[in-house]
Amino acid sequence: MIKSKQLNKPQLVLVVDDQEINRDVLGMILEDYYEIIYASNGIEALSQIEANRDELSVVLLDLLMPEMDGFQVLERVRKDERLNSIPIIVLTAEKNAELRALQMGAADFITKPFDMHEVILARVGRIIELSEGRQLISAAEYDRLTMLYNRNFFFEYANRIYNYHPEWKMDAIVMDIDQFHMVNDMNGRDFGDNVLRLLGNEIRAFLGETEGIASRFEADRFDIYCKHYDDYPALLERFQDKINAMSKGASIRLRMGVKPWKEGVEPVLLFDRARAACSMVRGNYKSHLMIYNEDMRMREILNQRLLNDLRRAVENHELKVLYQPKYNVQVDPPRLSSAEALVRWWHPELGMISPASFIPLFENNGEISVVDNYVWVEAARQIAAWRDKLGMTIPVSVNLSRVDVFDPALEEIFDRIIEENQLSHNCLKLEVTESAYTENAGQLIEVIERLRKKGFEIEMDDFGSGYSSLNMLSSMPIDVLKMDMAFIRNIEHNATDFRLVELILDIARYLKVSVVAEGVETEEQLAMLKNAGCDLVQGYYFSRPLPPEDFEKLIIKEKNIDRGNQA
Repeated sequence: MIKSKQLNKPQLVLVVDDQEINRDVLGMILEDYYEIIYASNGIEALSQIEANRDELSVVLLDLLMPEMDGFQVLERVRKDERLNSIPIIVLTAEKNAELRALQMGAADFITKPFDMHEVILARVGRIIELSEGRQLISAAEYDRLTMLYNRNFFFEYANRIYNYHPEWKMDAIVMDIDQFHMVNDMNGRDFGDNVLRLLGNEIRAFLGETEGIASRFEADRFDIYCKHYDDYPALLERFQDKINAMSKGASIRLRMGVKPWKEGVEPVLLFDRARAACSMVRGNYKSHLMIYNEDMRMREILNQRLLNDLRRAVENHELKVLYQPKYNVQVDPPRLSSAEALVRWWHPELGMISPASFIPLFENNGEISVVDNYVWVEAARQIAAWRDKLGMTIPVSVNLSRVDVFDPALEEIFDRIIEENQLSHNCLKLEVTESAYTENAGQLIEVIERLRKKGFEIEMDDFGSGYSSLNMLSSMPIDVLKMDMAFIRNIEHNATDFRLVELILDIARYLKVSVVAEGVETEEQLAMLKNAGCDLVQGYYFSRPLPPEDFEKLIIKEKNIDRGNQA
């Protein structure tokens, strides 16, 4: 008995004929090779096909039968998505009937009377082999959960559309589910599969209204290649409404990026840009749709240029470290206390590049540690140079990014920098943004504690702009709070803003840490902060960020004040 290659079990053949002798003859021909079941009319045939649809390898179907003829059976099977992959060989002596059956979807025909047994066996075997081959291709072609194309087949067909129909204006859509792993974790994998299945069904329904194809590209990413659509906000809303209707009690948000058709741009490039657009709304709680445009393309080109040029910039010292002074305002007159190191990039071709253009880029790409290490080395060298030249040590705050914190060589790097410049550890103050404490807080706190034990002072940067709770704040190892400049901007005109500043100062006193106010620009802001008990101030009221040679003048001025006081 022959076994199915893919299922490793006997191949099942259904013989349908109203004449018992015909059933017996076919059974005799096939029984040594296949498992045989029988039906004597069309109604029985449909019942057997339904009952054995997952096991049937082929149906041998007589066309002329009472109650329900073979044509009716063939029509019913071909219209049923659950059954239409089962191959049907028709049995007939009429040439016209053969042609009609083939036009209706029959795989082959066997002519009555059944006098050529080898031909019958060969035809049945060939059709089963072809059918199993198609099923294997189909299994590889489609995602079983959503019945959308798999990745490789999707791009193969997208490229065919692009090559065969260059006049079609086809857009690329990338749709993703925010935090899908959390949907699975909180609601179970079965629920997550239902979400994906529903989304696949709705995408196929949309494609039934326009021309295009779609793929489940990754676990929760869907790619759609379709003729241009005029209202993508409405399309995203359509998909989101379907998800909302089935996921009551679970918050599931979709994101969509679109790259509209552009002549001469191949599908793979369209989808690269649609994916970039989709990524840009990640974590954006106001907008969940981004349509790729020329500004975004220019930004991508610039970003790649900056990434490519970073190593050269470090080697050639194109990155310049500026120093913004911090003043102790609880003495009169205010005294220079320390500085913050701020990096700028003087690119030989692009000119001065704002840190707002490259810092977030390098943070997202993991290259920020290259910049940070450069600034640490430059700042330590400058502290030592001022000390040796002017006899005064000015501590400098440097940034410590999330990537840096989890570098196993971090402590070794700082120890080497401190030793090479013969500094004490408190000469470098390490700034960690508030938001960093909310991700992998346990490990971060452990690293920070070890650095503090070495003598480094830790500053929480941008306090008030993140999401830390007061309870969490009490466990954070910090020495200084740096108030985000957004709190300072309106304290002269907004009593609520000033009250928030007072509350932060109260918290700092309770925690026994000092406070730095950033972005102070007016004398009135300075007076209010001083009277409220703020320790240190930096901002344009005192000075913009300065190159080392200009900052040196502030140190000299400070030394002259010291001499005057001593006199």
